[in-house]
Amino acid sequence: MSIPLSDLESRITAAIAAVGPSVVSVESLRLQRRSRWGEPWGAQAQATAFVIDPAGYLVTNQHVVEGAARLKVTLPDGRELAGEVVGGDAVTDIALVRVDAPGLAAARLGRSEDLRVGQMVLAIGNTLGLPGGPTVSTGVVSALGRPLPGSDFVFEGLIQTDAAINPGNSGGPLVDLSGGVIGVNTAMIPFAQGVGFAIPIHAVARIADELRSKGRVVRPWMGVTVAELRPEIAHRYGLAPNSGLLVGEVVPRSPAHKAGLKAGDVVTRVGPTEVHSVRDLVGALSNFPVGADVTIGYLRRGTAYATSVPLQETPEETATPE
Repeated sequence: MSIPLSDLESRITAAIAAVGPSVVSVESLRLQRRSRWGEPWGAQAQATAFVIDPAGYLVTNQHVVEGAARLKVTLPDGRELAGEVVGGDAVTDIALVRVDAPGLAAARLGRSEDLRVGQMVLAIGNTLGLPGGPTVSTGVVSALGRPLPGSDFVFEGLIQTDAAINPGNSGGPLVDLSGGVIGVNTAMIPFAQGVGFAIPIHAVARIADELRSKGRVVRPWMGVTVAELRPEIAHRYGLAPNSGLLVGEVVPRSPAHKAGLKAGDVVTRVGPTEVHSVRDLVGALSNFPVGADVTIGYLRRGTAYATSVPLQETPEETATPE
């Protein structure tokens, strides 16, 4: 005799059924050498992606595809296809992959802007590369707007969840109970229990659109290197701790150079936003398009000034977007 499902169980199984056909397995092959003179050998890694467009476009993590000599995508129906990287963005850890298979089932995107702490979510992915289809784990939204602890990952608006995220889940969808994808699973903390992170889907959708149209993400650039005014640095330069960002170098002929900023200045404001950390600066600049003239507030020898900086596109050789 079958036992009827509860309303909650029915919602969970319906959500899985809705998004499941869009979840695929990604196997990346990286060529490495055992020694300086050794023969190349392949290192394979299993991860996850999901269909964002029926024309064959998939979203996964940038760290999944970075440096891969070959990508093999396995669809839910068992077909194995070669994946082509359309573009990737290291700042948000998002990559767009294309396969030659039109008419795929695309996931429905939810609204990560409407998430609330305590809301139930499902993490779906190819955990540990286990055979037999994706693994599903349940949990709740533990926190919103998190940075990734212990990393140089600049993007900090992450969803924290206690849904189990394991190796192989990278690039898989985080789903709400309506079956809408509200995030892309990107990391778990190996020394912690029940602490995983996902990139909000509203950011993912914007990045994916830009990768599809341009092959890269265009970000504004000032042309300065900065240091946060932690107490030891502030004391060394006779400045107040956390009063802004100390300019260490101004790139010649950069927007900051043309606007008159100099090494030793302390940037305190970008547009209407006060800045105290590199993440503050990156977040504030991301609110402006390339070509905008942005008012930068700064201190020079204790006196407050302001200047207009015409933002340019970040040069490809520049590692950070500020």
